[in-house]
Amino acid sequence: MSDAKTRMSAKTVSQQAGRDGHARATQNTILRSLPSKELNSVLTTSEFVELPTHTVLNEMSEPIAFAYFIESGLASVLNVMEDGKSVEVGLTGKEGFVGLPLLVGFTSSPSRVIMQIDGSGFRISAKEFAAALTECPALEKSLQRFSQEMGVQATQVAACNRLHEVDERLARWLLMSQDRIGENVVPLTQEFLAHMLGTRRASVTLAAGMLQKAGLITYSRGEVKIENRKELEDAACECYAAINRQSQNWRNEAKK
Repeated sequence: MSDAKTRMSAKTVSQQAGRDGHARATQNTILRSLPSKELNSVLTTSEFVELPTHTVLNEMSEPIAFAYFIESGLASVLNVMEDGKSVEVGLTGKEGFVGLPLLVGFTSSPSRVIMQIDGSGFRISAKEFAAALTECPALEKSLQRFSQEMGVQATQVAACNRLHEVDERLARWLLMSQDRIGENVVPLTQEFLAHMLGTRRASVTLAAGMLQKAGLITYSRGEVKIENRKELEDAACECYAAINRQSQNWRNEAKK
């Protein structure tokens, strides 16, 4: 190891190695917050993996084989009905983690979690994760707090899907997605958006057309580009601000 690497602490997560032996610079917010010892413990029992679009991370009602610390891309938490229809109840990107039931000793997933925008992450087996929790109190606390943020998302999105118009919901969803991927272009089809918002494709087409006509987005086959972030926030329903406000309140409380 070079002198430069020797000086790089795990706390600053400059470059770390997962089980696969490849040095990686972690972007995951939860991992970046950990003390050096805990970060090393997690990364040495994890594997860095690419996560193509449509990769299923956890499947509804099935055992959770792996948990994931997302590095890039966007994962969608879906409630799936018996007829196969699904609706999104949460989003997570590099700020988050997939596999929360493992945190409290459960072994199966209540929802399907799927990559809707390709990315990457650190994957850790359920067994290794359970062992890591016993040695990593800061990790456990961070994940408990993240689970609360995901709970707020789920309850707010459920209300949003019932009470707000499709164009407002679409604006909210695009803002949440941009926050997590850090880019103005969100690669999605209208069919996939319809699944995410729990509505008909024709309704998404109409809603996207309204936002595009207002100059807030441009839509071409397979991607949406956010043109005016400020006005898109104004066009979104109250749910976007409500989710962010509560999450920020908790983060401020955690600093006290």
